[in-house]
Amino acid sequence: MGIATSDGVSIYYERHGSGPAILFVHGSGGHHAAWWQQVAALRGRFTIVTVDLRGFGNSDSSMPEFDGQDFPGDILAVLDQEDLTDVLLVGQSIGAVAALRAGLSRPSRVAGVALAHSLGGIADPSLAELVAADRAEAVKLPVLDRLLSADFQQSEPAKTFLFQQMGTFNVAKMADLRNLSAGGPSITEVVASGLDVTFLAGENDAVLSAATVRRAHELVKGSRLELIPGAPHSMYWEAPALFNAAVTRIREAIA
Repeated sequence: MGIATSDGVSIYYERHGSGPAILFVHGSGGHHAAWWQQVAALRGRFTIVTVDLRGFGNSDSSMPEFDGQDFPGDILAVLDQEDLTDVLLVGQSIGAVAALRAGLSRPSRVAGVALAHSLGGIADPSLAELVAADRAEAVKLPVLDRLLSADFQQSEPAKTFLFQQMGTFNVAKMADLRNLSAGGPSITEVVASGLDVTFLAGENDAVLSAATVRRAHELVKGSRLELIPGAPHSMYWEAPALFNAAVTRIREAIA
């Protein structure tokens, strides 16, 4: 475990294993421990780094509000602290927004970004319309049903309960996050950067549809697509074997 400093803010992180590096960035209900099924499975082959963004987990939560524009700096502070290069950033949901911006701003350290169940805040009017339509359907469901399948909730009540408890360790809540996607990079900027970008999503994601992810992949020329059959929004939790296999393929592809 370690502490990095981002603009005077203390950022908690953990480092496990050795080999090519993968840094995981949690979503709005997670923190570093959300990746327990990834750390256990992948640390024998890769350097696995998990981080708490400010307001989450063990990182500094003393600020009165949380600006999403600060999150990329939290990631970069950890990369600098550990002097990591050739890193794959894997961002889950809102974590993908921070991961993409961090990757674009520090190509000397970041080799690629996997946008898990997210478009990474890419600014494009046509994609924004598709995302808004997906969200309009998602809000019709209870929050838990947006994130985990009904079958999983019924067959894995203990893991479902633990999933619900993860967010209770965070001070920052989704409603507290400002400017999360404001001023995102354009498709042209992403493509011109040369950053290796992969869209990683589940066919059964109730928050972001497979059709929207496919369209983003088509527009971001040179990007990769990992669309996993049967997987929900929180694939990393519900179907870790599928998620871990996809992350391994992405890491190997950019090595």
